[in-house]
Amino acid sequence: MNGLGSTLSTIWRLFIPYFRSEDRIAGRSLLAAVITIELSIVGINVLLNQWSNRFYNALQQYAWDDFVEQLLIFCALAACYIVLAVYQLYLNQWLQIRWRQWMTQRYLGHWLDSANHYRMQLLGDRPDNPDQRIAEDIQLFVDRTLRIVVGLLGALVSLASFIVILWALSDQAPLHLFGADWPIPGYLVWAALIYAAVGTTITHLIGRPLIRLNFDQQRYEADFRFNLVRAREHSEQIALMAGEPTERLRLMDRFANVVGNWRNIMTRTKRLTFFTAGYSQISAIFPILVISPAFFARHLSLGFLTQTASAFGSVQTALSFFINIYQTLAEWRAVIERLSGFDVAIANGQALAAARPGVSVTTTGKAPELRVDADVQLPNGDPLVNAPDLAFGPGDRVLVSGQSGSGKSTLFRAIGGIWPFGTGTVVMPDGARVMVLPQKPYLPVGSLQAAISYPSVPGAFPPDRVCDVLEAVGLPALAPRLDEPAHWERILSPGEQQRLAVARAILQTPDFLFLDEATASLDEDAEAALYRLLHERIPRATIISIGHRSTLRAFHQRHLRLDRHGDRQEVRETALKAAE
Repeated sequence: MNGLGSTLSTIWRLFIPYFRSEDRIAGRSLLAAVITIELSIVGINVLLNQWSNRFYNALQQYAWDDFVEQLLIFCALAACYIVLAVYQLYLNQWLQIRWRQWMTQRYLGHWLDSANHYRMQLLGDRPDNPDQRIAEDIQLFVDRTLRIVVGLLGALVSLASFIVILWALSDQAPLHLFGADWPIPGYLVWAALIYAAVGTTITHLIGRPLIRLNFDQQRYEADFRFNLVRAREHSEQIALMAGEPTERLRLMDRFANVVGNWRNIMTRTKRLTFFTAGYSQISAIFPILVISPAFFARHLSLGFLTQTASAFGSVQTALSFFINIYQTLAEWRAVIERLSGFDVAIANGQALAAARPGVSVTTTGKAPELRVDADVQLPNGDPLVNAPDLAFGPGDRVLVSGQSGSGKSTLFRAIGGIWPFGTGTVVMPDGARVMVLPQKPYLPVGSLQAAISYPSVPGAFPPDRVCDVLEAVGLPALAPRLDEPAHWERILSPGEQQRLAVARAILQTPDFLFLDEATASLDEDAEAALYRLLHERIPRATIISIGHRSTLRAFHQRHLRLDRHGDRQEVRETALKAAE
């Protein structure tokens, strides 16, 4: 019961936010319409149950006029049923897409909010394959929730309606055994209850392991798909190192988990299907077996027999709801666990952002400088970089160097506000625009203009200006391809990607530009040309560069070197000659 209460609480936490959101009027209206139609369909089934008595009695009595009348009534009921079934499906799908759209927007917002996705990785609390959580699990949650909730409500209403009918029929046709009537009140209801209870219990005992198996299957499938994508994205490196045999073994090792778990699902599903299929077949004749002694004793008509069998079947179907939908329930439970785990990871990332101590980033309108007074740490709390009282003014050109692993890039992350481990402050001028160019720039899939404009929206800059900047950074051949959609990360060489990133920086005109080995893939002459271009196009920008080439010293005024002192790196500053 504790597990059931926890599961219901989780379901409610995932279910209710949409119906309290800004789209709640449409969502509640569609849900009410779907539920109303489901109840109307139950009402039609009740009318059809009563109709079956009159129809088969007309057949037994050879009453042609009554037979025709019942056919007309059936046509009317069937037409209403068809219309209701069609619109229930249509409105259900409409509700699904609206609900899924809202949940997708909400999860994307929480995941991407203020670098939360990055903090989740730093915590080591990243849920496996967040893309699957957002793209697939939300869709499954919405679909399965509506299917189960609406189906369960219909089953309960159907159960209540037909129990009343079946109880009355039990009084009219008492149990007939051994040539005598046994007046047991509602014996048909009790027979249906016992039959369904036994079936539900056995089904649960057989099918319970499917919950974990379905959870693991989705995880293994997503892991295999993720590694296929990585192999595709790094195909050049794999080909250059002739790593195909090793890659094939690695991928097949991932796929072995998919196959092994799938075989476990097959075995468990086979056992479950053996029982549920047999249960379903017996259900077709079980009510007739129960009522047949009274029929052969000529205590009831053919119409009464069919109505009783139909009512018994409806009660038994309603009671067997969990049997018939058990595999869907197992899948739904796995989806709920995955979304709940994703929620926890997102919350942990948000909590880390709010935790103190940490390197806090604040703004002030008093001075145009960016000031850093921070002690940057590793996630485990070990000291990494001590950067006391650093100041970067407008137009400064600062070169940062140090041994690999000394914490240069991490210091940039702390200044950028995405590294939460450490103490101290970063104070920026009010309204200052900060941009960081990493060694490998991110180029979103889409048009070339969208890739250059990022993080601004596509079309934020006039095409003429974009073409001018492309030519300036040495990529004039790309100018005619601005509207061409492609995976530019695969098309452009590393050097061309870095040129494109510099073009992006010129378009964005940041106040503070951090270059984290952002020109390392270029030769020295090309690198020098790009630095001159940056100085020319954004002369008031503060440029802070991480680099190892001695030629970079000519383009910077100050040099910050990270040297080990005790258990951490200390920042030591020296002056350089005037930058070019």
